[in-house]
Amino acid sequence: MTEQSIHLRVRRQDRPDSPSYWQEFKLPGHPDHNVVSLLMALREHPVTTTGERVDPVVWDHNCMEEVCGSCAMLINGVPRPSCSALVASLTQPIRLEPLPKFPVVRDLLVDRTRIDEGLKQVKAWVRIDGLWDIHEGAPRIGPNEWAANYLYSRCMSCGCCMAACPQFGPHSDFLGPAPLAQVRLMNAHPTGRYDARERLHAIMGDGGLSDCGQAQNCVRVCPKEIPLTTAIGELGRQTTVQMFKDLFGPS
Repeated sequence: MTEQSIHLRVRRQDRPDSPSYWQEFKLPGHPDHNVVSLLMALREHPVTTTGERVDPVVWDHNCMEEVCGSCAMLINGVPRPSCSALVASLTQPIRLEPLPKFPVVRDLLVDRTRIDEGLKQVKAWVRIDGLWDIHEGAPRIGPNEWAANYLYSRCMSCGCCMAACPQFGPHSDFLGPAPLAQVRLMNAHPTGRYDARERLHAIMGDGGLSDCGQAQNCVRVCPKEIPLTTAIGELGRQTTVQMFKDLFGPS
């Protein structure tokens, strides 16, 4: 099989506070290349189409199995993990840009701290210590509920949904769809339900659920096909019920 060259355009940035610029490269093609392996090959011979030898492109990756989410970037204008983006399926020139809405550290590497901050704000975890009613044994989850919860447990915090969301970004305090979906997941957990009220209050204020504009971009780009808009709809019902409990419940 004759190898064909791959035309690559990379949007680069030397420092967080420096302007971005484009560089173009051509590499020998390979039928099994994904974007990560393409960048690895470029790292060995970082020479532009004009013959200039430059610093290797900086990016992040880890698992290579679309599990960790660290390699997400903008590929031909679409936020997606680069490990599962096969070169053979991409239109050339392949344009690589850092994931938007997040601060650029260098080149294609971005700072996703804001995702972690959102998860902390909504307490997206289940406490393992506490005084739980376990005299009848551990609470059980039915197969239908388990299957529904599993869809949300697949989130890898890649940030693709946040990058595609028009309401999320440095201009807004909106938490974004990923932390909201984790509220839905944790509130459905038998132990996590004990903290459901606190989580709902966390998304009922500024930057919370009401800031969602229902653009549905998030569900279109999610690499794990998580039903994010379904979660947002369910949380809308939960927060409404919680509002009435706050108004008319015991003081």
